[in-house]
Amino acid sequence: MNITTETKFKLLKRIKSESFSSRSLPSYTLCLLIGIKDFQFAVIDKEYNTCLYIEDYRLENIRTVKNRIEALLDIFNTHPLLRSYKWGTIKLVFKTSKFTLVPNPFFVPEAASDYLVMNSDIQTKIEEIYFYKHITTTANNIFAVDKKVLQWIGKVYPKKSIQVIHQGSALIEGVLNYDDHSHEKTMFVSIDRGTLHIIVAQNKKLLFYNQFAIKASDDYLRYIMVVFKELGLSARESNVVLWGLIKHDSPYINQIKKYIKNISLGHKPNFLKFPQEFDELADHRYFDLYSIFLCE
Repeated sequence: MNITTETKFKLLKRIKSESFSSRSLPSYTLCLLIGIKDFQFAVIDKEYNTCLYIEDYRLENIRTVKNRIEALLDIFNTHPLLRSYKWGTIKLVFKTSKFTLVPNPFFVPEAASDYLVMNSDIQTKIEEIYFYKHITTTANNIFAVDKKVLQWIGKVYPKKSIQVIHQGSALIEGVLNYDDHSHEKTMFVSIDRGTLHIIVAQNKKLLFYNQFAIKASDDYLRYIMVVFKELGLSARESNVVLWGLIKHDSPYINQIKKYIKNISLGHKPNFLKFPQEFDELADHRYFDLYSIFLCE
């Protein structure tokens, strides 16, 4: 069943390895990725660093947080595994534009909300403030998430300690562990549903991260060129690696190629292993979902 009768959702993709076993849930990490109008999850065998299972859903007719929870509830209630209390580890990741990065020397945990209100409109009655201390860079990601969604997840897994993370942190950790680094500044771009994430790294060091709301096809090129100019990247020499909801011949990719020479699609990360069932997936899809596993 892909579409419910009231709050709608559609299953877009399901990949499940034959080696996945419901009896082995205690040795698996469940990675949940929740957006405004979408939901994905991945199951990672943490003993062998192997991705065994992913599902990708589009949530339809979502106008309020209540609608989103209703859609998620429908998915969880009809799923044979998601509600299990036997998962070894659960990581909950939110897609949200309300975030800020603060370097370690300037970060005071008790003042986390003070950093965030400088660039985001925070509604303390309905939003909770979290922060994630990065492993591979000296930064803390402070972000806001919906209290109602958190409370609902807490009821689904009442006896589990759930790690709450921002989507940008998963991408940053993924990029800094990505094996295709050069010694030059490289731009890594992740195209999501209505959002463009841009990361610039050099020698596995983070130089830049931000996300941009996409409202027109020209926005992709415009934001990329703005970051190119800000960081002194060369349109003829610098490399750009793309992940996400894209096709190699999409119109906006062809537009970007007119201005930037060295563009390539990213591949599956080597920090995870993938059974043969995943061969059907394009290598540049679900990089953010795979990277959640790295966040500790």
